[in-house]
Amino acid sequence: MAGEDGTILIGKSETKFERLVLKLANRHGLVTGATGTGKTVTLQKLAEGFSAVGVPVFTADIKGDLSGVSAMGNSLPPFVNRAKEIGVEYSADQFPVVFWDLFGEQGHPVRATVAEMGPLLLARLLELNDVQEGVLNILFRYADEHGLLLLDLKDLRAMLSELGSNKELQGQLQAAYGNVSSASVGAIQRQLLVLENQGGAKFFGEPALDIKDFMRVEDGRGCINVLAADKLMQSPRLYATFLLWLLSELFEIMPEVGDPEKPKLVFFFDEAHLLFENAPPALLESIEQVVRLIRSKGVGVYFVTQNPLDVPDKVGAQLGNRVQHALRAFTPREQKAVKAAAETFRPNPKFSTAQVITNLGVGEALVSVLEGKGAPSIVERTLIAPPGGRVGPITPEERKALMRESPFRSKYTETVDRESAFEMLAKRAEEAAKAAEEAAKAESGGVGGWLGGILGGGGSSTGKGRQPQSMAEKIATSAARSVASSVGRQIGTAIVRGVLGSLLGGRR
Repeated sequence: MAGEDGTILIGKSETKFERLVLKLANRHGLVTGATGTGKTVTLQKLAEGFSAVGVPVFTADIKGDLSGVSAMGNSLPPFVNRAKEIGVEYSADQFPVVFWDLFGEQGHPVRATVAEMGPLLLARLLELNDVQEGVLNILFRYADEHGLLLLDLKDLRAMLSELGSNKELQGQLQAAYGNVSSASVGAIQRQLLVLENQGGAKFFGEPALDIKDFMRVEDGRGCINVLAADKLMQSPRLYATFLLWLLSELFEIMPEVGDPEKPKLVFFFDEAHLLFENAPPALLESIEQVVRLIRSKGVGVYFVTQNPLDVPDKVGAQLGNRVQHALRAFTPREQKAVKAAAETFRPNPKFSTAQVITNLGVGEALVSVLEGKGAPSIVERTLIAPPGGRVGPITPEERKALMRESPFRSKYTETVDRESAFEMLAKRAEEAAKAAEEAAKAESGGVGGWLGGILGGGGSSTGKGRQPQSMAEKIATSAARSVASSVGRQIGTAIVRGVLGSLLGGRR
């Protein structure tokens, strides 16, 4: 059913099987449709197809349903009947799965360092304005130039505290890079607190995720990496930024391979509208560039969303493989979405694409894939083939058992906290405080105490046994205090020595 002829079975149209060509699968795709129309089952079917031919997969599991791909299919009548309807034999199956979770509860912890995230994505995550983003860029530059590692949020917090309270440092940075105001630093600190309250601190730190661990193949089957995202979706900005960071990391580490016979990795981006919602132009440009260029690294990106209008035109133009489930058309926006979806397909003279989109049943979709030299096929009304794995979530006990057997169990469980900006700045502050304390002791016990010993004034100034100072002693003491406070301890001491030499010489 999958991979025998370099294709993955999607389903059956009126006249033929609809198959995704592996050689063109890295040219990205789009799966859209209203809630309850079968998008998740289609996603599972595609993920299983890629896994079966040795292609690793990464996907977020928004509702927990995709975890069932790790368990043997249960041959339910609807799936058996669907297989017969499209002319294939239903075969229950299960696939190698690795569970991940930013919070470390339903999967292995996923971490990145603050430095790896970078100022652009971090600014997006913290919802900073342009001025605040500029300050964050300056902070990253300063940390880099001074060897201050930014690994976790306490490192970033320590840097912000240093920058906000050190007026001298602000002046230096302002002269080199531009204005750094305490107000902007304070705004970033407040947004950082919001992120920490949402649990974002668990994402930043070490050991950082090694993207190559997503590329695992077991017994000829690609591992399906499932990110538990039900809790993560409570912080949608963190979810979107994390997945965009993953894409960026893949782009950085993967070598150029052109158009391989099959993808090196397929990346499913569920709830894709969160990636583009309120994104600034600079970020949208970066997303468009990554999507455009990452296919030459052998990575296929498939966006999954309810409305095709959620994906900007520049990105949508690069999504050659499309599966469109039913859309509703009650409101003007929904009607616009239906029209936009219909216009993205190569027309089929047998039916009106726009009309069919609103009449599709559950588990039915309009399908158009790239074929031949990369041209899209004529859109076909298609019955989606049933997945082989279990449809629906596995039990918590089944999940725990799979995590215990995972090859990454020991690698990511324990947090590592090596010396970084927080510790280095704390050490500097401790050394500065110690030096100030020693200087204060020397100041109080240096000039005054030394003069007191010479002049016989070591006792208490209010003590009854103290002898009154002579005129020469009063002049010397007054001169010492005045000079020491105005020009410093070392110069004051030299002048006092000169005054004392003169006075004492006169007394002899």
